[in-house]
Amino acid sequence: MSNNINKLAASVIFPVYNAGEYLDAAIESILSQTFKDFELLLLNDGSTDGSLSRLEYYAAQDSRCKVFTSANRGLVGTLNEGIRLAAGDILFRMDQDDISLPDRFEKQMRYLAEHPECVLVGSRVLLIDPDGMPIMEMGDRMKHEDIDEGLSWGGAFIFHPAVAMRKSAVQLIGGYRAEYEYADDLDLFLRMAEVGRLANLPDVLVRYRQHTSSMSYAGRDRQFKSILAATADARRRRNQDVDAVPAGMWSAKAAVSTISDVHRKWAWWALASGNRATARKYAWKALLKNPFSFENIKVCACVLRGY
Repeated sequence: MSNNINKLAASVIFPVYNAGEYLDAAIESILSQTFKDFELLLLNDGSTDGSLSRLEYYAAQDSRCKVFTSANRGLVGTLNEGIRLAAGDILFRMDQDDISLPDRFEKQMRYLAEHPECVLVGSRVLLIDPDGMPIMEMGDRMKHEDIDEGLSWGGAFIFHPAVAMRKSAVQLIGGYRAEYEYADDLDLFLRMAEVGRLANLPDVLVRYRQHTSSMSYAGRDRQFKSILAATADARRRRNQDVDAVPAGMWSAKAAVSTISDVHRKWAWWALASGNRATARKYAWKALLKNPFSFENIKVCACVLRGY
């Protein structure tokens, strides 16, 4: 490991709220990193299940784990508290149900050490279903200009649980903003792009768990309004036409209004990626939810044929 990496220390911002069955695997994926010089800030946001006891267990096992508990205040407030508490130069984000691959921190720390102009680096991710089955890999834009153009119309070209950020830059822009709570990550990324360079690594470094109840699918209208507001605000800061919605903006509002829609989408993605067992699983689930849908019948037929 280069000396440049060793000059930087890191803090992992890990919000927790009723994490359930996925928490142990998520924490252990952090503690198993090949890069060791970090603190793991386990931010318990008023959990009412057994999450706090699991956090305390890990804190007793590994001195890098630091538990902070508060009344429930939501994700934005918890993330900003994590920024305030962090002692490291680099902030890693991690969610309570995702898996970081062992060399994630080492690769991102090395990139930031070698590219001082970069304020945020993400990576490709592997989408997995609630049971851990692979859906598809995502994240094909690596360069700042391509990423920023995609973010400008609300596209998911940086994945929040896969980022490493310079704390100084996050503080400079004022952290996360509550007025964009349904698109707080997008708003942060757009503002980070205005004070430095963004990048993605070509490696898959995070297994990114998908749920039908996640904000990507539930509360879609509220999220899309936040996306519109965050991108309009960015155009205003950049002295661009606020009312000129960029090409591609409306593709950010995918037609996933029902669970059947979500399952069908996962089936198509999995089939295109060669994950046929996952494709069969979700094509069948979609058909069971809505057996009279032509689109559901179509995806089932394609899965059975293998294309």
